[in-house]
Amino acid sequence: MPDILILYYSRHGATAQMARQIARGVEQVNGMTARLRTVPAVSTECEAVAPAVPETGAPYVTHDDLQECIGLALGSPTRFGNMAAPLKYFIDSTSALWVSGELVNKPACVFTSTSTLHGGQESTCLSMMLPLLHHGMILLGIPYTQIELSETTTGGTPYGSSHFAGSDSDRELSSEEIKLCQSQGKRLAQTAMAMWSQGLLKS
Repeated sequence: MPDILILYYSRHGATAQMARQIARGVEQVNGMTARLRTVPAVSTECEAVAPAVPETGAPYVTHDDLQECIGLALGSPTRFGNMAAPLKYFIDSTSALWVSGELVNKPACVFTSTSTLHGGQESTCLSMMLPLLHHGMILLGIPYTQIELSETTTGGTPYGSSHFAGSDSDRELSSEEIKLCQSQGKRLAQTAMAMWSQGLLKS
């Protein structure tokens, strides 16, 4: 079965919660599965080595995951209006996939979580889009026909779903945020499935 790769970094769990909701949206599309993957933290100690398999949560991503998927959802908490370093560190390692054009024409979307309502949700989404554009991926946002985008008082942007986690990162996803995550996952999966069915994707 074709699958959508949901690749994220999560420090306190909020972005991971979003990833699981996006996975639910993906799996609302008949014949589609979600593959959840994460990245290890980046250490300031040069010799520090993360375990090969994380103790909890999703497995660590590999380049094979990117090659095998037919669509990508990329998620990160905000770090000064930008994606987190661990996620960028992995993306910076994908030059070989860029050279071979492995990701060209695969649909993709982004999502983020912030501690404050105005903590850089939209700029973080845009920062994650830049390497995906370089890879030749087709970016999908959230259209305003999704009513929750106009009704939300927490997270939600047309660039991708977002979550207001609070200063202690203890706020649960709101009902609007959940719906936006699921609708984004479903839209990504529907687009990828349509393209895959027509033979427009490598995988």
